[in-house]
Amino acid sequence: MIDLVQLANEGEAENPLIPPIPELVIGLIAFAIVFFFLAKKLLPNINKVLDERRAAIEGGMEKAEAAQAEAQQVLEDYRAQLAEARHEAARLRQEAQEQGAALIVEMRAEGQRQREEIIAAGHAQIEADRKQAAATLRQDVGKLATDLAGKLVGESLQDAARQSRTIDRFLDELEEKAEAAR
Repeated sequence: MIDLVQLANEGEAENPLIPPIPELVIGLIAFAIVFFFLAKKLLPNINKVLDERRAAIEGGMEKAEAAQAEAQQVLEDYRAQLAEARHEAARLRQEAQEQGAALIVEMRAEGQRQREEIIAAGHAQIEADRKQAAATLRQDVGKLATDLAGKLVGESLQDAARQSRTIDRFLDELEEKAEAAR
């Protein structure tokens, strides 16, 4: 029983949670070596990888911002070109309207000129036809009058010169009477 009591006394003296001092010193030295190894070798590599990731992310963000800025610039250029194209289309439309109006005025003037020419040609043709009809009528009336006068008088009035003078004189008198009546 003494052994048990002695063990119990010794057990009370040694705390199982507190290691012996030589083990504690060896543990601290091992921890310092591992810590030193981690601090000198592993931690710089971890920081390097983290820095590279951060740089890659920041570079990606910068590239994304640059791409967005470039896209915005392209959009602004597109809008400017679109506005310019609309302006050009409006200018061309206005120009076409002006040319159309000028063409209409020109065509109206040409139509008026052609109308005047046609009317003048028609008047000239009517005048020529009237003169021709008057000459033909004069000849026919003269021939009929000569024939009638020859039948009334009973002699032939076939002398062409005399006949022509008589007819002309008779028709001239008729024209003078017609003009006086107007």
